[in-house]
Amino acid sequence: MHCARIRTALSARLDGEQLPPGVTDRRLDAHLSGCAGCRQWQARARELAADLGRAAVAAEGDTASAEALLDRLRSRSASG
Repeated sequence: MHCARIRTALSARLDGEQLPPGVTDRRLDAHLSGCAGCRQWQARARELAADLGRAAVAAEGDTASAEALLDRLRSRSASG
């Protein structure tokens, strides 16, 4: 299975969404056991989700902080 498809499925799993058709938790875990790149991607995605959750709580009602957070996320996304 290609890494791009795995990463889409990992994102769905992280967000509590249904996995794409044809992808199972078992297949995801099997791929992760042999793919360091996808394990690293998953770790970064989990870290980003946790950071985003903390920032959202801290910035609740603070539009300037929310915009600053979005700018940082865009910067991280652009840098890979």
